Amino acid sequence: MIVEGSFDRGAVRSRASTTETDHSQTPVWAMEKSSSATSTTTHKATPGSDWPDSWYAATIPDPPPTPVLAGSHSADVCVVGGGYTGLSAAMYLAERGYSVILLEAHRCGWGASGRNGGQIGSGLRGSADALEATLGVERARILWNLCEEAKSLIAERIARHGIECEYRPGNLLACIRSRHIPAIEREAEFCLKRYGYEGFRMFDRQAMRAEVASDEYAGGRMDAGGGHLHPLRYALGMARAASKLGVRIFEHSKVESIRWSQPASLRTMSGEVSARYVILAGNAYLGGIEPRIESRIMPITSYMLATESLGESRARSLIPSGACVHSTRFVVDYYRLSHDHRLLFGGGETWSRRPLSTPKDFVRRYLSRVFPQLAKVGIDYAWSGQLAITMSRLPHVGRLPPNGFFAQGFSGHGVALSQIAGVLIAEALCGTAERFDVLASLRHRPFPGGTRLRHPLLVLGMLFYALRDRI
Repeated sequence: MIVEGSFDRGAVRSRASTTETDHSQTPVWAMEKSSSATSTTTHKATPGSDWPDSWYAATIPDPPPTPVLAGSHSADVCVVGGGYTGLSAAMYLAERGYSVILLEAHRCGWGASGRNGGQIGSGLRGSADALEATLGVERARILWNLCEEAKSLIAERIARHGIECEYRPGNLLACIRSRHIPAIEREAEFCLKRYGYEGFRMFDRQAMRAEVASDEYAGGRMDAGGGHLHPLRYALGMARAASKLGVRIFEHSKVESIRWSQPASLRTMSGEVSARYVILAGNAYLGGIEPRIESRIMPITSYMLATESLGESRARSLIPSGACVHSTRFVVDYYRLSHDHRLLFGGGETWSRRPLSTPKDFVRRYLSRVFPQLAKVGIDYAWSGQLAITMSRLPHVGRLPPNGFFAQGFSGHGVALSQIAGVLIAEALCGTAERFDVLASLRHRPFPGGTRLRHPLLVLGMLFYALRDRI
């Protein structure tokens, strides 16, 4: 189910925050303009220490000290959440002259954006032909084009801002049953005929075995227009770019309350922001500060690991093309190779906010099923975390009267969709809402049972589909 989901370490190291008032060590985004008091408090960190313990966090550059919101500030727009959606919207608005403050409860990229599978694919959740039958020709085409734009936006931002995030092309869908093949082949033909998309290529069982060194699959489909990247490096690259564009980023600044007025007022433990507009981009980590949208998503926990380095030849023998892979299982296996020749493997999920204490053992079961030859390989990192799904598995985007916007529920497809969601929110805020309204028009039912009973009911449904995977 999860291709680009979010992850929270099962056993996170405790870290002590310190403060620093030496402006010579304060990053660009801390030296901001304020209507009143300017924050001079900063948080210092060691490499990766402020993020959940993962291979991603272990392979990022030294983070700079970060400012914590203190005192009163004002801006045209306040963005809540320093992940892909919030950073994408903030960058777009700053480029158009808006003053933007971004508040992040932890560090930019701390949530889904810094811990996911890093996979970028084409289209939305569900087949393109089925979506057209449900949504109609015009809306389905607009949404397809938006998804294509999202992929281009990632490539453009990587190039324009010099973000070193180890992007590699190729995204392979692996069929666990032969009965899955006709549907994905039909979708490939549909996308070629309807949208002119030539990126899909089908594989039979033998060809698939040459693509992935596993006997698990009956066939598959390569998406040459997809790819994968280091998600945390990309998130931090976006944060640096946003800062250079003038976005004032405050980290370790959790929003505790919002007063929806004109202007809106957002309070943290040590400061307050007054803003004409508010964008909520916290997704599964929003923390219940806006009950109007909470019942439309379900936070679930997913898991991922990184093996020991396998060596170049052994790693390449697993996936010779270097593409990322995800399966047709309802609870998706997804994996790819890292630049240092590890297998980064995601598998399994639990339907609770409380992660398992032993994610390594949990994910190893899924890894061993796909690659029995790696059953005894060393595991250097394992982590887990939150992502938000919707009932339809399509993103939930909309307005919060009188002056708010939100995006959530990317359902495991957030690397690309979050980028375009942030842009569409920014466009609507700027007064051009046609494209935003198409995405916002997708209907989303609340989960049965409300926020209290939705988890038990989800468990029953998930158990059914997990059982169907095994039959």
